[in-house]
Amino acid sequence: MQNQIVVEKTFPGSPATRLIPLTQWPNFHPWPPVGGLRHLVFHENSNGFNAVVKRVGRRVLLDEKAFFTWMEVQNAGGAK
Repeated sequence: MQNQIVVEKTFPGSPATRLIPLTQWPNFHPWPPVGGLRHLVFHENSNGFNAVVKRVGRRVLLDEKAFFTWMEVQNAGGAK
């Protein structure tokens, strides 16, 4: 059985969010696939995805709440 690491973080006055390792994202959400996430992380400085990515050593974690916020911002920019 594969170990799953999910970090819940809370700050005073803010709701909890999950930090999900990039490779374990499909265990929680069907989209985007790992390959798509890696593309977003590779280009994080040009597409604004750096707000979603958190790094601890070599581990790449994705802030779940920040991902969905980023996705809404991306959708708002294209819909006219």
